[in-house]
Amino acid sequence: MGDTDGDRARPRADMRARIVHSIADGSLGAGDALPSVRELAAEAGVAPMTVSKVYAQLRAAGLVESRPGSGTFVAPSALARLGASGADRVWSDLDAAIDRALDAGLSADDVTALFAARILRRTGRARPARVVVVGLFEDATRSYARRIAAQLGEAASVGAVTLGVQPGQVPAETADRLREAEIILTFAALVGRVEALGPAAPIVALRFIPSEETRMALASIDPMARVAVVSRFADYLPVLELGVRRFAPHVADVTVTQMETGDVAATVEGRSVVVMSTGAEAAAERAPAATHVEYRHVPDPADVDRLVRPLLDRMQADAPERKDAR
Repeated sequence: MGDTDGDRARPRADMRARIVHSIADGSLGAGDALPSVRELAAEAGVAPMTVSKVYAQLRAAGLVESRPGSGTFVAPSALARLGASGADRVWSDLDAAIDRALDAGLSADDVTALFAARILRRTGRARPARVVVVGLFEDATRSYARRIAAQLGEAASVGAVTLGVQPGQVPAETADRLREAEIILTFAALVGRVEALGPAAPIVALRFIPSEETRMALASIDPMARVAVVSRFADYLPVLELGVRRFAPHVADVTVTQMETGDVAATVEGRSVVVMSTGAEAAAERAPAATHVEYRHVPDPADVDRLVRPLLDRMQADAPERKDAR
C-alpha cells in the first residue's frame, strides 16, 4: 500500500519540531545559518522537497529568513530571543505539564491538541489568518501588503509574493506560500495564474486605485510641461493614459508609449516629465534630466472591507470558543 498523507507529513513535522526546539533552547541563534536544502535532505534521509516545505513553513511563521545567494538563516523572532535569554523555566514548566498529561493516559497527539486548544482559550482570540497578496513586482506588492495589514490589524498576518512578469516564471517559494495561505488577494488579471498553482485558499480579486501620492504628483505638474507616459504592458496603456489625463487635465502636451513594442527612447526624448507605470522604471534611465513620477496603485480600502473582512469574520466564527467562561 502507498504512503498516506499522514505518513508523508510526519517527516516534515519532525524536522520542523527539531529546528523550532533548537531555536527555542538557544542552540540556534538569530543570524545563524541553517543547512542548505540538499545538505539537510541528505542528512535526514528525506527528499529535498520535504526540506523546502519545512523551510517555507518556518519562513511563514517568521522563524527563519532567506537571503538571496546566501541561504536560510534564523530570524530575530520572539522564540530566538527566548533561546538567547535562557528558557530553562519555560522548558521545565512545559515538561511537567506534558508529563502529567501523559501520566493521565493521553497520547502525544492528544497532548498537542490539548495545548493548541488551551492556548486559543488563554489568548482570547484565534491566531491571525494567513493572508497572502500576489503581484508581479516585489516592491509594489510589499507596499500593497503593508497597507492591507494596517487596515486589517491583528485579525490577519499579511505577506507578499510575486508571480514574475512572464507566465511560467513562478518562484518555488511563491507556490509554497500560496499553499499555506488561508486567504489570497490579487489583481483580477492575475486570478487565472494564481488558480493554476492549485492553492486551496479562496482567491479574492481586489480593485486597485491610484495612490494619493500619485494623484498629488500628477496634479502638481506644470501646465506647460511636456509629459511622456510609459506603460510596462501594452494592455495597461489605455488605463494609464486615462489616469494621467484625469489627474493632470491641465497638461496639454502628453505623449504615450509602452515598453513591449514601443520606442521608449524616442517617446521620452526632450520630455520634462516622465510618468511610468510600476515595472516601467527603466524608462527613467532614458530621460535622466526629467522629473519622474511612478503611477502607483493601492488596494481599494472599500474592497478590503467589503470582500476580505467578511472572510476573516467567518473564519473566526468557525474557530473554537475564544473566551473562558466567567
